[in-house]
Amino acid sequence: MSNKSVAVGVTLAGVMAHCGGSPAGAVRFLVGAVASAPDAPEPYAALAELWRDRRSELEEDVRRDSSLSAVVAQAYFFFLDGEMDDAVMALGSATGARPDVVWGAAPWFGDSQLLGAVRAEAMAEACLRILDYGHDLDSDAMRERFTPWFRAIDVVSARSPVPESLASMARLPRACGRYDLAFAVCDRALEPAMWTEVARAATWRVMGRLDQAATAFERALALEPDNWSVHLDLADVRAEQGDFAGAAAQAERGLAHAPGEASLRAAAAAYRTRRSGSSDDLRALIALAPQVPSPGYRALLIDHACAAEGLPRELVAEARRATRQA
Repeated sequence: MSNKSVAVGVTLAGVMAHCGGSPAGAVRFLVGAVASAPDAPEPYAALAELWRDRRSELEEDVRRDSSLSAVVAQAYFFFLDGEMDDAVMALGSATGARPDVVWGAAPWFGDSQLLGAVRAEAMAEACLRILDYGHDLDSDAMRERFTPWFRAIDVVSARSPVPESLASMARLPRACGRYDLAFAVCDRALEPAMWTEVARAATWRVMGRLDQAATAFERALALEPDNWSVHLDLADVRAEQGDFAGAAAQAERGLAHAPGEASLRAAAAAYRTRRSGSSDDLRALIALAPQVPSPGYRALLIDHACAAEGLPRELVAEARRATRQA
């Protein structure tokens, strides 16, 4: 056995499966052993035996159970059944929930059979599931834990350079501070694509390189001029650069393509307010604030607007209340 925790977990799982008559309980012990040593082969061998011998019971248990243990076990069961897309996506969910465990060190996750078969779209979805939980992944310890994921992204992106999937895969190394890999993944696109240009722009932006971010967003718009979301991204970058006239103009260009988009309308009002100190534009922003879906973005726009000179104090106070109440 690889270590004492693994040995205990495998032993208890055997007792639960054969003497206690609880395959689900055995799975919990085995996943606990996996968590203590994700690269140890013994828990996976025991899980494979359970899947072979008690599959009908386990299928029902796993279907009903949404716990982390069930998700980790299900990822491996998908692999055993050759369902590589589902295996990777399930492991992504588990990794997002507990990024402090090196789930990706599982021997099956680095298997050439899996990496040769999993679709780029599934790997991209797995990366997004990891990020869904909002954990801070930008540290040396996290970069070390995510090494198996970086390798998987590298292999799959090289084999299947689908631009939209490349852009999604690049988000994980970017969140971990592996900017080199984020750019390298985008560079694999076989031809210029809006998705990968946006991903490059986002990486430059996180790095604080706003001029490069703006240039990449401009390239994205040259490829897809009617994409209102990219117009909004570029407007926000202009605002970060302190160019509120440019930010307002860019938001207005986006509104020509999507006049009903609340976030775009709110951005245009906020940047006009900051540019000119217009009370009417601030009132327009206050009216639009409840329609902006992201509370953080709503607060950012109101902060920008309220920093304009010459606004009535009571109107600024009303805008601040809109931040809290929307």
